[in-house]
Amino acid sequence: MIRRNLKHLLALVFFGLTASMWAQNAASTTDVQSDRKDLRQDRRDLNSDRKDIRSDRRDLNKNRADRNKDARDINKDQKDVAKDRRERNQDLKKGDTADAAKEQKDINHDKRDLNRDKRDLRADNRDIRKDKKDLHADRKDARKDREDIRHDRRDIHRDRKGA
Repeated sequence: MIRRNLKHLLALVFFGLTASMWAQNAASTTDVQSDRKDLRQDRRDLNSDRKDIRSDRRDLNKNRADRNKDARDINKDQKDVAKDRRERNQDLKKGDTADAAKEQKDINHDKRDLNRDKRDLRADNRDIRKDKKDLHADRKDARKDREDIRHDRRDIHRDRKGA
């Protein structure tokens, strides 16, 4: 009776150890597979972040070009207003009110253009600030993805070595 119980006990211990060893090997295989899956996903994320960084740089450069163009327009409009005022004042000195009224109309038109360009300049500066923030966030995401890739590769190596 004791022999039979001893045989059953030894058989159970043997099967238990075999099952636990098999479970450890299966777990490490799934760990490696999940780490590889994470690695692929992190690489995809990194590529999309790089794409976002390129588009944000492009947007930032376009907005800077628009801002510079608006600044040039503002300078041109200010010069036009000053020139028209000089001409209007000369016409008034001569007593030519018809030409002075025409110059005043030009001054008012240039002032409207000037205000429109100032509004555009403010909008461009706002867009530039927003693009800089987006670019910074995308670079931060890319940095985090590179770190995740490095950790996933380290985990895969450790799982293979059994550490």
